[in-house]
Amino acid sequence: MILTIDFGTTVTKVGLWGDGGLAALARSELTTAHPEVGWAEQDPLRWWTTLVIACAEARAQAPRAFAEVDVVACSGARQTFVPVTAKGDPVGKGILWSDHRAAAEARVLAERMGGDDINRARTGIPLDAGAVAAKLAWLADHEPGRLDAADLILSPRDLVVYRMTDQAVTDATFASRSGLYDFDGNAVRELAGPALGKLPSVVASDTVVGQLKSVPGAELGLRPGIPVVIGAGDRQCEVLGSGASEDHPMVSWGTTGNVSVPVHERPVPSPAGAVVTRAADGGWLLEGGLSAAGSFLAWLGRLLGSTPDELSRLAGESLPGARGVVAVPWLDGARAPWWRDDARAGFVGLGAAHGASDLARAVMEAVAWDVLRVMEVVTVGRLGGSTAAGVTLGGAGSGLPVWVEVLTSVLGVPATRHRSGEAASAGAALLAGRALGMGLSLDALDPVEALIEPDPAAVEVYRGLRPRADHVAEAVLAATESLPGPGRSPIY
Repeated sequence: MILTIDFGTTVTKVGLWGDGGLAALARSELTTAHPEVGWAEQDPLRWWTTLVIACAEARAQAPRAFAEVDVVACSGARQTFVPVTAKGDPVGKGILWSDHRAAAEARVLAERMGGDDINRARTGIPLDAGAVAAKLAWLADHEPGRLDAADLILSPRDLVVYRMTDQAVTDATFASRSGLYDFDGNAVRELAGPALGKLPSVVASDTVVGQLKSVPGAELGLRPGIPVVIGAGDRQCEVLGSGASEDHPMVSWGTTGNVSVPVHERPVPSPAGAVVTRAADGGWLLEGGLSAAGSFLAWLGRLLGSTPDELSRLAGESLPGARGVVAVPWLDGARAPWWRDDARAGFVGLGAAHGASDLARAVMEAVAWDVLRVMEVVTVGRLGGSTAAGVTLGGAGSGLPVWVEVLTSVLGVPATRHRSGEAASAGAALLAGRALGMGLSLDALDPVEALIEPDPAAVEVYRGLRPRADHVAEAVLAATESLPGPGRSPIY
């Protein structure tokens, strides 16, 4: 049995994988605090607590399978970090990937690196307010005591692995997405700053980094001595677990959205508007990480007093085009393909006759439009002028029928969904199998459940709506650019 741990932004998941596929799936929610506008923080102690809770639930679901766990493997959200002492004690709150407090530091760093284009040519990662380097610079300027007291800078996954094994390591996929390393895997002194000597060692994603210690093993209910595989970033694991390829990119709907295209060779120059990261198999990913997806729907739900599940059902009651409502999903700035820290979310076209169903559908369509824009950035020119032959699904959204309907209709291509709907966990399980020489295959572990074809009529409707969606996006960007606020990153 393989136990997978997926450290998300809003939830920690534990999966049990055996010969028959996913035997149990448990989760424990995480809370994010926003003490200031643009800030996003978590209590690092909750990262371990949620894992303990999720393991207890998985053990209750499948006690026999849980008792037979042979290996642990991990996946997780990248770019979130916390300073940590040598004893593994966090120094202050964890700063999330979505935190945008460091706009000014991002501008200074970009200038120091000779411009953001030059930096991206070196690291593959834009220097915006969400960049790890910018947030480390913010700590050095505003809370230097936290860095002085720390011996390590660790992500949630890496901190938990440290607690389980006493090994302070990260893997190549996390390192590459941090933007602190060049394409050869070397830390960039100018970007790491005072954290340079505090970065963990970098290993391959299928590395057994150590064995589970007795005390944390007892807390998790697992046998001590079980090998722990470092695993990879959430997107890299989703690419593996969804069976994505260059002509079938992975599209994920979770807290945020993402498009990831696996390629064997690193593209030179890097596509404007996308990022380039290491894949879990040693190749490369072209990525477009969106600013929001499920988090936008959850935000709307809080305003309307509805759950995201309720809103996703309501979205099906509205027609393609949301009866004229157009949204942009940039609650905390626009990421790929725009990279505008100052952008904000909005709805256009609202009238007295509109309701929650139209708003919910407009949210899903807003995410799908940005997915299409990213697809054009990362695939057109590589696939003979076409966006893709199809997509594979990752994230919780793979189980949302209306989202899949909207996505396939906006893109005009079919989508492949695997049985478990847990692509990141499946990818982590495949890495565990590779590390231990188990000979696992995705077809056996998590076979394809469905191929969802787009509705031809909806495809035509969305094709006609594309110019209006683009016009609204550009107008909102122009409007927010004229407003006072934090520093801005360029549009690529």
